[in-house]
Amino acid sequence: MLKTIDFSKFSSIKIGSIFEVLTIDEIDKYSEYKIIGQANNLLISPEPKKLAILSKEFNYIRRDGNLLFVGASVSSGKLLSYAKRENLANFEFLSKLPGSIGGLVKMNAGVKSYEIFNNLIAIKTYNGHIKKENIKYGYRFSDIEDIVYEVVFNLKIGYLNDLTKELINLRNNQPKEPSAGSCFKNPKGNFAGKLIEAVKLKGKRVGDASFSNIHANFLVNLGNASFEDANTLINLAKNRVYEKFGVELNEEIIIL
Repeated sequence: MLKTIDFSKFSSIKIGSIFEVLTIDEIDKYSEYKIIGQANNLLISPEPKKLAILSKEFNYIRRDGNLLFVGASVSSGKLLSYAKRENLANFEFLSKLPGSIGGLVKMNAGVKSYEIFNNLIAIKTYNGHIKKENIKYGYRFSDIEDIVYEVVFNLKIGYLNDLTKELINLRNNQPKEPSAGSCFKNPKGNFAGKLIEAVKLKGKRVGDASFSNIHANFLVNLGNASFEDANTLINLAKNRVYEKFGVELNEEIIIL
């Protein structure tokens, strides 16, 4: 079934046109499709690849012994609320980290050293369950290419409210305007925001897209930004940082 989505309203950065998106309600390969999740870290181009979204069939949380089975379309907020209610540890980092679980796993999302792979046991794709040890992953990275339908976590009792508050404070410097989260991954031993600021691009505006005055690594939409506006700034930052420091910035934002 096809679903019509206006990405200028649906995506967190509020950029994009209206496209037909396939709704997936059964496990299959769908290798030609890109899953959009909740479009929290996406920048949709005028001619994106084939797009798809998981249906409510994959919006479940099921506890079985010491394991937690979570459908890939479950939102981070839903899983966080469940963890609080059931007093489960290692999910505190999901506070103020928007997205669907499948997407968060693919990019190994997290805050500082608190990452989703820390507590992960396995994922389920078209090929069945794949154990964590058979997946290559690292800082904001995994080599998962297939669609993730389910994620299996290890259970540990003891939700830490103090840790939640600490992690929320770390994210309180984020801008309020629409954005797709961090634009670039932090290079090893450095910070993307500091590098962008060092090449005098903090607050730089092209059309209605801008690197935030609050946090330079956030690309924000100041009103009616276009894909071209945002993409111009992304390439400008990559070029300037490389020219001045010899450091390659790699996007954390996903461009489709």
